[in-house]
Amino acid sequence: MSGTWINLFLDILIIFFLLSGTFFVLSGSIGVVRFKNVYLRLHAATKSSTLGVAGLMLGAFLFMINEHGIVSGKLLLGIIFVLITAPVSAHMIGRAAYKSGVPLSPEAVRDDYSKTFKD
Repeated sequence: MSGTWINLFLDILIIFFLLSGTFFVLSGSIGVVRFKNVYLRLHAATKSSTLGVAGLMLGAFLFMINEHGIVSGKLLLGIIFVLITAPVSAHMIGRAAYKSGVPLSPEAVRDDYSKTFKD
């Protein structure tokens, strides 16, 4: 009897991760299309890829454990890879955009790179 409750809980957890991952990817895609600034678009793309893809892969990982009894090391490595590389690559792209002269949004309150990249 307890095995069915555990399977039900894992099914709910799988659905949660898959739906939340889908939500983040969809909202990030909408943000990339609707935002006006390079930096805001980069922020939307980074959040969607980090949280969305990690959520989808975590849901797939739990599904493989629950349905097939397989612990997929490739999915775990994929999750770790996305969580490490997406923020770093977004930072490098944003830094390159700033150094190449892409203007900040007029609504920007603070410019942290102005002290770093003094010409």
